[in-house]
Amino acid sequence: MAKKTMITAAVTGAGETTEKSPHVPITSKEIADAAIESAKAGAAIAHIHVRDPETGGLSHDPELFREVVDRIRDSETDVVINITAGGGGDFVPDLDNPTTGGAGTDIQTPKERHEPVKTLLPEICTLDCGSINFGDQVYLGPAGWLREHAALIQESGVKPELEIFDTGQLRLANQLIQEGLVDGDPMYQFCLGIPWGAAADAETITYMRDRIVEGASWSAFGIGRLQLPMVAQAALLGGNVRVGLEDNLYLEKGVLGTNAQLVDKAVDILQNINVEPMTPQEARESLNLRTFEK
Repeated sequence: MAKKTMITAAVTGAGETTEKSPHVPITSKEIADAAIESAKAGAAIAHIHVRDPETGGLSHDPELFREVVDRIRDSETDVVINITAGGGGDFVPDLDNPTTGGAGTDIQTPKERHEPVKTLLPEICTLDCGSINFGDQVYLGPAGWLREHAALIQESGVKPELEIFDTGQLRLANQLIQEGLVDGDPMYQFCLGIPWGAAADAETITYMRDRIVEGASWSAFGIGRLQLPMVAQAALLGGNVRVGLEDNLYLEKGVLGTNAQLVDKAVDILQNINVEPMTPQEARESLNLRTFEK
């Protein structure tokens, strides 16, 4: 019998990718449609960011999240909804006054980051587990903020996906678990290859996998050209996988892909190593997700 694994489709993200590919969804309808199409291609989970429909840039607007989530829930396609709660962490120092944020700074409090999750109650939301140099900016996630945010997620009953960009963040995530701020069996996501975080390779996945708490589930992804190779690598090491236009725009070298095509490619890769994608319901049962009244 083939092993089973979950595929997450991260369909849009918040990066400056909309001018690089016409397939990156921008409007709420486009984002919802991308999630639905990805589910039909084999994804069990859809990871959702929202964008300003006028500019294509990052947005935290709870009403945009509501429109995406309502469209997915109203469709006849089943998929586990995973809302980002990691927005509003970008700090770019002003060179003339480095104690303040310059152009590109976008900071939200834990309460503000949690607002769409509190109101919409998806089955999963992300919890970015620390600060990191993210390209030329700093993503801010101080330990005190994480404790506050974890407590808000815990109170809501939504399952946190513990986003791990480096090994120190894994230690902090385990500390939150030890302090009782994460209920049930934890769910980790290893985010690999991002400048300047953990590398996307088998050694790094193995290091992280061997340091999560007993009974936890985990997933891993790479960005750019490493996305599809990491599908095979994570599955071979016993984990779940993630693809999508948040992390990579190309189906193969020089060929732009859609979210559904990337999911379809991931399914092919998995089946070639005798691994089958889980259905959304199998993912719910595996993760012991809470069911909310809609």
